[in-house]
Amino acid sequence: MPAKPAPIKKSAKKAAEKEEKPAAPAPVPETAPVEAPPAEDPPVEAAAPAAVEETTPAPEAPVAEAAPAEPAPVEEPPKAPTPPPPAVPPSAPQGLSVDDVNDTSVTLKWRSPENIGSGLDGYAVEYCKEGSSEWVVANTELVTSNRHAIRGLTTGDMLNIRVVAVNAGGRSEPVVLPQPIPVREVMDRPRIRMPRALRSKYIRHAGEQINLVIPFSGKPKPVISWTKNGQPLDTKKVNVRNSDKDSILFIRKAERDDSGSYEMSVKVDSFEDKTTLIIQIVDLPGPPVSVKLVDSWGFNAALEWTPPKDNGNTEITGYTVQKADKKTGEWFTVLEHFHRLNVTVTDLVMGNVYTFRVFSENMVGRSETAAVTKDAARIKKTVPAEVVVPLSVGIVYKPLEYKEHDFSEAPKFTAPLKDRAATVGYTAKLLCAVRGSPKPKIEWLKNQMLLGDDPKFRQINNQGVCSLEIRKPSSFDGGVYTCRAKNALGEATVACKLEVKQVTIQEEKDKK
Repeated sequence: MPAKPAPIKKSAKKAAEKEEKPAAPAPVPETAPVEAPPAEDPPVEAAAPAAVEETTPAPEAPVAEAAPAEPAPVEEPPKAPTPPPPAVPPSAPQGLSVDDVNDTSVTLKWRSPENIGSGLDGYAVEYCKEGSSEWVVANTELVTSNRHAIRGLTTGDMLNIRVVAVNAGGRSEPVVLPQPIPVREVMDRPRIRMPRALRSKYIRHAGEQINLVIPFSGKPKPVISWTKNGQPLDTKKVNVRNSDKDSILFIRKAERDDSGSYEMSVKVDSFEDKTTLIIQIVDLPGPPVSVKLVDSWGFNAALEWTPPKDNGNTEITGYTVQKADKKTGEWFTVLEHFHRLNVTVTDLVMGNVYTFRVFSENMVGRSETAAVTKDAARIKKTVPAEVVVPLSVGIVYKPLEYKEHDFSEAPKFTAPLKDRAATVGYTAKLLCAVRGSPKPKIEWLKNQMLLGDDPKFRQINNQGVCSLEIRKPSSFDGGVYTCRAKNALGEATVACKLEVKQVTIQEEKDKK
């Protein structure tokens, strides 16, 4: 066995190498305490000659022995507190524009800065006269809103205006108006904005209060004037209150004389705007001028009248006619909202004496008084020709004889039965209508067989309407149904066909 000694010699050589290797990394522990990061480099250089001689990974051994040096941490000094960030000024305000200008003030508005930096304390508004380099602060305290009015200015000055945002970090870049602003009233042509409800005729009842507000616009402040039918207003009846934006026309208690055409004028310098307001005050009408009894005959009386002189400042819409019996003296309404000027009153009682009166009507109501007829209508008692009047006995009434009309009639169907289809299990009803005198007897038949009092069938006859209700029919209930009506003068029949269908499973599935 010559091959076995070779591995024995090889293992002996490796054992000798292992005994020599521990002596090489001896200097490593001495350099480790001085500085932790360089401690690993010397063992690498010392192990380099051994690595050249042999192919085994020699550098791994020093790394394993250098590990005990890591537990000794180097103490770091305490960190100083972080100083607060420096205050940052905001960015410039946005969208500076002029909101209003008059003779002594300029009103500005703007938007907040896009970046407020370290916060926003407010705004400073400054102005500078054209041709001067001195900026004057308009507000003694910072403005917190996005709108400010510079007051106490001199009329005719040209001003450059700017706004600056301010916070703890300082002032922002200013936002400046692109052009100088003249301090003077901006001309705005006058314009009246008439409310929609006042564009047509304005109607009110007498005694009501009138309070109309009409807005307008215009700069400088317009001059307002009112006229009625081309004449100045009567200040004792009509009050006018004007403001910068509207004019109020006030009448405490309206009268008919207040009706008319009111004209409002708004004037700014040479510009003027006008509007017309038509006011109509209406009241109850007066009674008709006269009412006359034209004629009376039988149980009737004919009347005529003339329209009232006072229509209440509006159109007459109708008349009310009343009558009164001389015995009772109570008035009863015969006609209301009657449009013509003549009428014939009917259904008067024989032997009575009647007086009539007529009222006028308009949109406000009925007149307070009425026109009454001077003459009374006497409804005379008439004596028929058939009445015998003996001279000694007096009046004896003999009633007239009338032949009674014969209403007898054989049965006749006015609405026949109609063929129909029913579903098994669902109640069906058959209907028809019949007339006849005397009242006919109704019978129902199925396939020429009398149904009788079968509880499955419900028979109803109400005012000539005949119905047959079939409760939960089956397929055997199909057939020909006949309704028969008969009385002493004859009989009549009408028939229809009833088909009772069975719902199949397939049909139920289709429905689902």
